[in-house]
Amino acid sequence: METLNYRFDGGTRRLKPAPELVGVVSSGNLEVLIEHAALDGGCSIEIKTAARGFGAIWQAVIGDFFGRWQLADTRIAINDMGATPAVVSLRLDQAVQVMLEDQP
Repeated sequence: METLNYRFDGGTRRLKPAPELVGVVSSGNLEVLIEHAALDGGCSIEIKTAARGFGAIWQAVIGDFFGRWQLADTRIAINDMGATPAVVSLRLDQAVQVMLEDQP
């Protein structure tokens, strides 16, 4: 297993203060936990992956995700067993859509 950690600052969108679990490891080989957290406005992402050596791809996928959503005070944990970048983006987007404060 490889663990990758990323942090982004400057986000403006905040989540509802309740954790949300989207996907399971047996569904698309990916599990995402997203939650509101006091991170001085930052967005922290920890990835535990069985696919070693793909840090550059993860950086691109996670950077694109942050660019779309601009999250602040958010902690994301990803457990990956070899999901494709498209599945990763889909699961992350699903989690955020149900957790945004500005959603009805």
